Amino acid sequence: MTVAQALAEARRRGVERLDAQLLLAHAMQRPRAWLIANDEAALTERQATDFAAWLRRRADGEPLAYIVGEKEFHGLTLSVNDKVLVPRPDTETLVDWALELLAGELRDRAAPRIVDLGTGSGAIALALKQECARAHVDAVDISDDALGVARGNAERLGLDVHLLTSHWWSGLPHERFDLAVSNPPYVCAGDPHLAALRHEPTLALSAGPDGLDALRVIVAEAPAHLTPGGWLLLEHGHDQAESVAALLAATGFEQVQSRHDLAGIARCSGGCVAA
Repeated sequence: MTVAQALAEARRRGVERLDAQLLLAHAMQRPRAWLIANDEAALTERQATDFAAWLRRRADGEPLAYIVGEKEFHGLTLSVNDKVLVPRPDTETLVDWALELLAGELRDRAAPRIVDLGTGSGAIALALKQECARAHVDAVDISDDALGVARGNAERLGLDVHLLTSHWWSGLPHERFDLAVSNPPYVCAGDPHLAALRHEPTLALSAGPDGLDALRVIVAEAPAHLTPGGWLLLEHGHDQAESVAALLAATGFEQVQSRHDLAGIARCSGGCVAA
């Protein structure tokens, strides 16, 4: 089987060309650009077998990141598996906002304390530690399997993040932070989009009839865990900005506002407690 024949088979199976090229490049341990210039190159038997198996998985809807075992996020290459959500570009909006605060309103805090609630692969916590070395970063998750993935990423990247098993704030009874960030589950139970996400952990996706169950808990308990002037930043669904902003305001948060992702959708909302 040649590169051209392998990609033709991917087309026949309905796998998008870019995904097929990335899978084939992974199988052949070659850059994607090399495939384009060498479409008559032959695959070894092992490469052909691996590629065929991976095509079947991708055609069944399994995320590409699970198949190749990694995903780029905010300049970091993270290991991922089906115990964690695949990090998405939309979430970089949350990271960028947090970094803006650390360089702005929180710049006078010599060693700001940050907590990432529901860390999954560790994507947000590790990106923040990478960009703000002076910060002390805690990352919590209710899933020990997810924390195992995050721990592996932290060790491989050489980033000092403290990992802890906790259901949102429950494992942090006496801790206070300058900045709390979270990408919690926010898909409504029964949402038809969940079918397309069936390979990812439901625990990290769905949160009650309106998708706000986790967000309510995080917001309600946040003031007791933030220092004066501390901030809470939350990722949420494409149509939840108004609801999350209302939750923040009702809980006493100030400077409540939202930030848009690259598609122009209000993807994150946050605010600060009184200084």
